Amino acid sequence: MDKNIYTSEVRTIKGEIISLNKYQGRVLLIINVASKCGFTPQYMGLQKLFEQYQSKGLSILAFPSNDFGSQEPGEDEEVEEFCQKKFNVTFDLFSKVSVLGPQKLDLYRFLYDCGLNHQGGEGFRSRVFGLVKWVLYRIKGKYVPAKNEAQWNFHKFLVGKNGKPVASFLSEVAPDSSILTLQLEEELKK
Repeated sequence: MDKNIYTSEVRTIKGEIISLNKYQGRVLLIINVASKCGFTPQYMGLQKLFEQYQSKGLSILAFPSNDFGSQEPGEDEEVEEFCQKKFNVTFDLFSKVSVLGPQKLDLYRFLYDCGLNHQGGEGFRSRVFGLVKWVLYRIKGKYVPAKNEAQWNFHKFLVGKNGKPVASFLSEVAPDSSILTLQLEEELKK
């Protein structure tokens, strides 16, 4: 695949349209986030991860989305205030987007087209969460995600310094998980 994410444009939480080429040469962790989700406390872990690896070349790009269980009902200003007050977030927040269905952000369309297999999801707890997601998709969801798409809030995509996605992590993979941090450290060394 010769394409990379650097041709994508996105809107910041402040409303400014930027090109992702500003992140060239950095390792990126791209996450769809929500403020009313069981995984919302991962904001704290993401902030710690950012503080630990920012100077080594990591950027975190968080995209609020209401696609999973309607768990991000707020407008951009509310999301930003929530992230600042509750978690003191200093990594990059972007405008609320759709990551599923025909309205999904082009960046996410590109991430999905890479066809990465999701990591995580092993164990009893993950199987139970899989069942809960299945039920919630049918009750609240408009779209059931395809196999290669984000499966819930706080799904993480790791992108190498060349702008090409290298890993996809299910929501239950915490920011400090060795599954994620080992791959992150390998990408930072490249």
